[in-house]
Amino acid sequence: MNIGTWLFTQFNGRKIGSDAAGNRYYEERRLRRGSPRKRRWVLYRGPVEASVVPPEWHSWLHYTTDKPLPETGRKPWQKPHLANLTGTPLGYRPPGHDYEGGHRARATGDYEAWTPS
Repeated sequence: MNIGTWLFTQFNGRKIGSDAAGNRYYEERRLRRGSPRKRRWVLYRGPVEASVVPPEWHSWLHYTTDKPLPETGRKPWQKPHLANLTGTPLGYRPPGHDYEGGHRARATGDYEAWTPS
C-alpha cells in the first residue's frame, strides 16, 4: 500500500470488514458532492491482486449488494475461493507447453495441417 492510499483511508475511510485472507474493505465516511454513492475500496494483505477478492466482497465492492454477503452461506458443493494463478509458476500449463518439456503428442488422423498455396 502506498502512503497516499494509507492517508486517504485514515482520513476518509470507514472500515466495513475483512475477509478470510486478511484483506480489509472500506467505504467513504461521507458522500462526495455530486456523487450518487460512496466510494468503496480494498486494502490487500500481501500483493495487490484483484483475483484474491472473494465473491462475497466482490459483489459489495461493485455495488451489486448494499452489504457484503455472509461468508458462511456456502453450499456443500461450492469450493473455497482461489486466486487466479495464470502467469505464475503455479498456473496451469497444458501438455506440450514449453515449461512442460515442449513436446506434444503427434496429431491423429482427424487433423490436417494447413499449408499455404
